[in-house]
Amino acid sequence: MKKTLILGIALITVLFSCTTDGTSDIIINNYNGSGSTDGTIFLSGNYTQDLTLDPNNTYVLNGPLIMNSGTTLTIPAGMTIKALASGASVYIAISQGAKIDAQGTASEPIVLTSNASSPAPGDWGGLILLGKAPVNSVAAGATSTSEIGSLPYGGTDATDNSGIIKYMRLEYSGGAADGSSENNGFSFYGVGNGTVVDYIESYAGKDDGAEFFGGTVNVSHYLAVLNEDDSIDWTEGFSGSITDAYVLQGPNHDKGIEADGYNSDYGNNIDPKFWANPTLTNITIIGNGSSTGGEAVRLRVGTKGTLKNIYLKGFDKGFGIHGDAGDNPTGAWVVDGSLHATDVTFDDIITKLDNQTPETFTVTDFVTNDGTATMTDVATWGAGWTRM
Repeated sequence: MKKTLILGIALITVLFSCTTDGTSDIIINNYNGSGSTDGTIFLSGNYTQDLTLDPNNTYVLNGPLIMNSGTTLTIPAGMTIKALASGASVYIAISQGAKIDAQGTASEPIVLTSNASSPAPGDWGGLILLGKAPVNSVAAGATSTSEIGSLPYGGTDATDNSGIIKYMRLEYSGGAADGSSENNGFSFYGVGNGTVVDYIESYAGKDDGAEFFGGTVNVSHYLAVLNEDDSIDWTEGFSGSITDAYVLQGPNHDKGIEADGYNSDYGNNIDPKFWANPTLTNITIIGNGSSTGGEAVRLRVGTKGTLKNIYLKGFDKGFGIHGDAGDNPTGAWVVDGSLHATDVTFDDIITKLDNQTPETFTVTDFVTNDGTATMTDVATWGAGWTRM
């Protein structure tokens, strides 16, 4: 790889050769635009070698930062990386075959945020991980491409490893490229269960807090606060797990959970077919009160799932089950037990279950042990590193 390094008092520029996907060369500047140095390093472009950030430096993300296959992005504990408030074109992507090593602590979390003086939802894109685990939107062994960046994801390796993320807070993300392509806070595209994701927060995002496009990744201790679309979203055959999640909605929001068995824009293209089938445990979703409307959880497009210890508070509707008798058999999964909840508490919920399928079932068919769930202990596991 060709490398040019210019050292100076006012400017440090490092150029790396790019792939042919149209992303500009990486340019790392140590220049504040006024002729004096301030230690700021701007990051963007395609990396074909490892990148380890220095906690003594200040970094600003000013475009797509894409880690190519075989590379590792290392972010030390306690670092804050700011992103230019220019919307969807500013994001970090960990490509198939690349890894992230971001191990913060409760006392020294890693923070990805906007550099705006008055930050707002949608200021920048978000964090994208792309793996080689199965998705059901393409034929077995083939790859699909991400909404943002058109990067490949999916495959046959359920144990694929995209690295490790611990104690990371991500703020003001969700910049939209157009009406149908939005960044999420955390986007998991075909990410495998060899990846470690524990103690993460999406705060005040414009779109979803975390969305899972297939894959098998297991996420623990997830906090979603004031996101303006869905706090948890899955599609394309996601079959991992989410354990200990706390959702706190603001005045602008959609669902606490919106879940699809497959992406209806592409179809369920695996033969034999499979549907999303994750396991959720210790999930708390807090809305704005039943009088304000809203739906805590919408399960649709043939998703399956096992839900355990689910606490819902402050919505017009608790669970909405949507589907048909054809390609979207969500109701059939309730009848046969493939979609089921155990230990649920409905607190300030007007309608516990809204059945919008052709199948006949009641809340007691879907929920075992109504009224027995307890809230996840976010006061303990979220202490010190989150914004609540």
